[in-house]
Amino acid sequence: MRRPAPPRPVPPPLELECLKSLWRLGEASVKQVQDDLAPAKPLAYTTVMTLLDRLVRKGGAARRKKGRMFLYSPLLGQDTVRSLAVKDLVDTLFDGSPEKLLIFLQQEPETGSAASDEAPPNGLDTSLL
Repeated sequence: MRRPAPPRPVPPPLELECLKSLWRLGEASVKQVQDDLAPAKPLAYTTVMTLLDRLVRKGGAARRKKGRMFLYSPLLGQDTVRSLAVKDLVDTLFDGSPEKLLIFLQQEPETGSAASDEAPPNGLDTSLL
């Protein structure tokens, strides 16, 4: 029997967008987060509510009741999430070596040995990867 993968330390993309919205707004209702995300990511109210509830369950946000609505606030700070994301990147793509990441970042895009030696996978734009 195959075990499920361990949870990633960094919230998935849509949860992260909700968390970014909470960072901007401080404390907000589902509707306020939905409105904040609307220009870039128009999401249904129920989708935003589900994403915020997931963040609460995972410890990334807090929720309190005010009248008939819930207000959400971030528990994870931006620097914490950035650190987790960089650690995940280093662990998964650079064999756990921050030095390898630094070397990679200091390479010129045209002369980067690993990146330029490979053909783009299935014609994908590698700058997005």
